[in-house]
Amino acid sequence: MGTTGRGSDTSPDGATDRRDRDGDGRARNARPRDGLGRPLPYGADGVERQPEGVVRPPERSVVEAQELLSAGKPFHAHEVFEDAWKSGPDEERALWRGLAQLAVGLTHAARGNLTGGVRLLRRGAGAVEEWASDTGRQRPYEMDLAGLAAWARELADDVEAGGGNVDAGVRAPRLRG
Repeated sequence: MGTTGRGSDTSPDGATDRRDRDGDGRARNARPRDGLGRPLPYGADGVERQPEGVVRPPERSVVEAQELLSAGKPFHAHEVFEDAWKSGPDEERALWRGLAQLAVGLTHAARGNLTGGVRLLRRGAGAVEEWASDTGRQRPYEMDLAGLAAWARELADDVEAGGGNVDAGVRAPRLRG
């Protein structure tokens, strides 16, 4: 066990496990991904994946996520927000989870999953607004939460009205207004 990348391992009962594994033996998909996080065939050129479980200072999370969003990679920005949500202080988890929902909503809209995109954009907008009203902080780490919620609702309305795919780079939000 404990192979990195694609391979097969034999379990104690002799069954073959063809799942990708990381160095610790945990299931981890090693297939390359495109900018929207969709798996590509093994051996294809994909975009660099975001490492999982990285603990960053909040300001660095905002900068990295913005770079990824601006590059049309909202799925990868979601990974940065998810790391902040899982590693940050308890009182900020709802904020980072809401930001991750916004990034995933943009991802779904860009992939053509319009219903899922609209749902997550609206859920994320509500989450960041609720966090801001609960804490009294409208601009944590210089982020414009009211502006992000307005962006998400406008995009959700546009997706519902137009029904077409979204260009993630063109429609990327500005985290810091």
